[in-house]
Amino acid sequence: MTTIEFYSQLLSLEHSLLKFAYRLNLKKEDAKDLVQETFLRVLTRKDKYVDNEKFKAWTFTIMKNTFVDNYRRSLSKNMYRDQTNESFFINQTEPAGSDDPDSAYSALEITQNIEQLKDKLRIPFKMYINGYKYTEIADELNLKIGTVKNRIFLSRKQLMDQLNR
Repeated sequence: MTTIEFYSQLLSLEHSLLKFAYRLNLKKEDAKDLVQETFLRVLTRKDKYVDNEKFKAWTFTIMKNTFVDNYRRSLSKNMYRDQTNESFFINQTEPAGSDDPDSAYSALEITQNIEQLKDKLRIPFKMYINGYKYTEIADELNLKIGTVKNRIFLSRKQLMDQLNR
C-alpha cells in the first residue's frame, strides 16, 4: 500500500470512527478528540501496519485501545492516594463489638426478633449468618437450594418489617 492510499483510506474512515466514538458514550468534543488521537496513533504506527491486514479493523482496534487507555488514565487521576506515615491509624476500623449503647440495644433487639421467627425460617437464616453457604444449608436441612434462598429472603423481609415498626 502506498502512502497516498494509506492516507486516503484513513480519511475515508473518519465518519465511521466518529460514530464509533459516540457509541462509547462520549460527548461530541471528547469523541472528536478521540478520533484525532486515533489518527495520530495510526500515523505514528504506520510502519507496523501489514498490507495483508484489514485496515479498518486495525484502525478501530487502535481507537478502542486508545479509549481504554484514556479511561484508565482518568480513573487513576481521580484516585487519591494517602502518602502519610500515619496510614496505620487511617486504615484501622472500629471494633465489631462497639461500646455504643444504641448499637448494643439494636443487636439485642435483632437477636430477639430472629428468635421469634418460625423454625423453618429461623434455622436456615441463622445458619446463613453463621457463615454456611446455600449448598451447605440445603444439604444439612435436606432442602433444595431455591427453597433455602427463599426462606432466607423471607426471614430478612420479616425481620425488616418487625424492626421498622
